[in-house]
Amino acid sequence: MTPRAFDEMGGFGEGCRPCYAALKRWLDEAPAELLDQRRKEAELLFRRIGITFAVYGEQAAQERLIPFDIIPRVIAGNEWRKLSHGLEQRVKALNAFLKDVYGHREIVRAGVVPEELILCNPYFRPEMAHLRLAGDIYVAIAGIDVVRVDADTFYVLEDNARTPSGVSYMLENREAMIRLFPELFSRQSIAPVDGYPDELLATLHSIAPRRGEESCVVLLTPGPYNSAYYEHSFLADKLGVELVEGRDLFVRDETVFMRTTQGPKRVDVIYSRIDDDFLDPLAFRPDSVLGVPGLMLAYRAGNVSLANAVGTGVADDKAIYSYMPDIVRFYLGEEPILQNVPTWRCREPEALAYVLDHLGDLVVKEVNGSGGYGMLVGPAADAATRRLFAEKLKRRPDNFIAQPTLALSTCPTFVGSGIAPRHVDLRPFVLTGADKVRIVPGGLTRVALVEGSLVVNSSQGGGTKDTWILGE
Repeated sequence: MTPRAFDEMGGFGEGCRPCYAALKRWLDEAPAELLDQRRKEAELLFRRIGITFAVYGEQAAQERLIPFDIIPRVIAGNEWRKLSHGLEQRVKALNAFLKDVYGHREIVRAGVVPEELILCNPYFRPEMAHLRLAGDIYVAIAGIDVVRVDADTFYVLEDNARTPSGVSYMLENREAMIRLFPELFSRQSIAPVDGYPDELLATLHSIAPRRGEESCVVLLTPGPYNSAYYEHSFLADKLGVELVEGRDLFVRDETVFMRTTQGPKRVDVIYSRIDDDFLDPLAFRPDSVLGVPGLMLAYRAGNVSLANAVGTGVADDKAIYSYMPDIVRFYLGEEPILQNVPTWRCREPEALAYVLDHLGDLVVKEVNGSGGYGMLVGPAADAATRRLFAEKLKRRPDNFIAQPTLALSTCPTFVGSGIAPRHVDLRPFVLTGADKVRIVPGGLTRVALVEGSLVVNSSQGGGTKDTWILGE
């Protein structure tokens, strides 16, 4: 049975928490008709802007509007300070781990992480062995999924180290809230998020291989049929850089160039939103028409930087996730500020036996899964579904991890019946450059709009909220 959830406005029933006081007063004063009207205006606004995502596997991969909840999530400034320190620590450890994984593997020699978890990982890239990157930065852009269970405790649910998405929704949600609720912003000090594009661009410039001159940054997209294409075009526009597809780039003399109307222009940094498999048909999948032939030659020669680096998927594997507290201790010599959710590694016989005996109480996930797919939420599954999943576990135990069913915190959310609590998570975005770490205050709050649901992913019917970090 899932324990009682902590409500971020009302706690465990002891009354309104201080950081929500101004918002609660406003909600108490606002008539339901006003909230419903603002919700309709928000939906119309997002439709006009064209913020959609594609749902693969459905007819014609139809475009959907991600539902936007007009009631913001509020986090106190002192809570954010602790969170941001923990996020910075975690991403530093991720970068150190990746440098070691593709280097001498000291963490394996020390017996902390089993070597087979690295070498057998589908995202491990031998081509990255002993490749020196600018500033030793593998994960320049990280999206760390965080959940809360009480007033003081945050857990990291997932490390997104490949191509974390969602930042466009963070920025557009804030724009919508400022436009729809200016009176709310006038009541308190809310940390801005609109500096994210400048911070991202500074991060990308910092990892350029050429020093002492202005570097050329481009954003590489698979094209308009990709589910996140809106975000790719949005970010390229905000950054003031070219949005390119593979056919717009070519490699000559181990250097990447972009085709322009003025002739070839050298490219220094590629913000890639393409999976590693498709980046270079000469190095990976030969049937790829999305990538750039010879890109890995230029990369290995040190003539171009990629964000994020090739092979970072090793670090956001859910089996590796279970070792993150030890990884932090090994590389940084510090205790983790942010804790992991307790995790059973089903590849271990004792853990597998426990998980099979307690399927009704656990969440079971594929180690390389994402988007809320391929998982079992034990308490919400019927007996037949649990039996089928048990067979999957027995056939491929190494492919799964299991975790307790956490009572994710709830936030007030405007739904059909009025204002009601719904479960949320948070994806802050951590930018790591060769010069420093940058974290814009806030992130993308995702909300499970179905009553009682713990699945917040947009592909599974979840929505988003604006995230307010209060000044002190």
